[in-house]
Amino acid sequence: MPYLSLKNINKIYPGNVQAVFDFNLDIEEDEFIVLVGPSGCGKSTVLRMIAGLEEISAGDMFLQGKRFNNLAPSDREVAMVFQDYALYGNMTVYQNIGFSLTIRGENTDRIHKRVMEVSKTVDMFDYLNRFPKALSGGQRQRVAMGRSLAKQAKVLLMDEPLSNLDAKLRQQTRIELSALHRNSNTTIVYVTHDQIEAMTLATRIVVMSEGRIQQVGTPYEIYNAPANIFTASFIGMPPINLIRGRVENGQFTGLNKNNEPVFSGMLPQNIVQHCAGYREGGIVMGIRPENMLIMQGSGEVSGSKVSFGAKAESFELLGAEYNVTFNLNGCIMQSRVSAREEIKRGKSYEVIFDTDKAHFFDEKNGSRIQGHSTGVIEC
Repeated sequence: MPYLSLKNINKIYPGNVQAVFDFNLDIEEDEFIVLVGPSGCGKSTVLRMIAGLEEISAGDMFLQGKRFNNLAPSDREVAMVFQDYALYGNMTVYQNIGFSLTIRGENTDRIHKRVMEVSKTVDMFDYLNRFPKALSGGQRQRVAMGRSLAKQAKVLLMDEPLSNLDAKLRQQTRIELSALHRNSNTTIVYVTHDQIEAMTLATRIVVMSEGRIQQVGTPYEIYNAPANIFTASFIGMPPINLIRGRVENGQFTGLNKNNEPVFSGMLPQNIVQHCAGYREGGIVMGIRPENMLIMQGSGEVSGSKVSFGAKAESFELLGAEYNVTFNLNGCIMQSRVSAREEIKRGKSYEVIFDTDKAHFFDEKNGSRIQGHSTGVIEC
């Protein structure tokens, strides 16, 4: 039996505006589930329905087998960490962490013991007598997490808790969050639009778009076996190259915006049989930028490998790597390559990739045709 189960959850606002469509998800105890997607995709609405801050329009929610649709938020055995911390400015860190226990009427000794335990877990033990105004953004977020942990809820809900932090602090707090999850054995449902947070924190990711689940899987599965074009393009930075094309005689031919052929390569053998219906087009190849390499010197290219000459239109130097944008007869593609050699704008390079490491999708419905790997650069 799943620890937390959401069955056919729907949310419809007045005016027949539907924000969530038939959301189904089973969550095991101690999992770190991350709901990720663009703004307005319904992920925060799902979180708020679990918390009881939004009424569900249809469906059922179960915690350890018990339906809790109609329970008040205070009776749901869940705790929530908000984006804006929501700390009490007139209370010390000690009082903020223990607040949920205080209003529950716990005795003083119990509150003190729990605050001591939790403050060490979130690394705020040395700041218990400080007020929120004397803390950094990261420290305030740790106090907010500590307050939720002190409640000893069965599920911890987090709504974009790192969005107010700067980039360096977000990275540090991600590490702390991951360690917190490992050490506290807490079931966490976390909402973000940041794919890096999703990939680095989650035991499983739920990708959402326009109120619907697109794919559920481990970070490895989501990145290496995307179920559709949306998932492939949303997860990955730089975004996956998406190249429209057609198939004939076991070969994929990439097309530019004018439907002119720009390159051809053999399809992987295990998907050839699934691509017979794409002779006139309607197939999209996805190739990750790290799999599109600059070839050193000249050499014979055969089998599933494809090479072509293309001009470096622009680049970003990121220290150890370049993100290079190539223009192949109007087909724009990105490559992520080592910075061991300097890239020069306007220079032509020999680019190589392996169709064995590509993903193939049906252009009409966006679904994956069959298996391999792959920002969203479209030809």
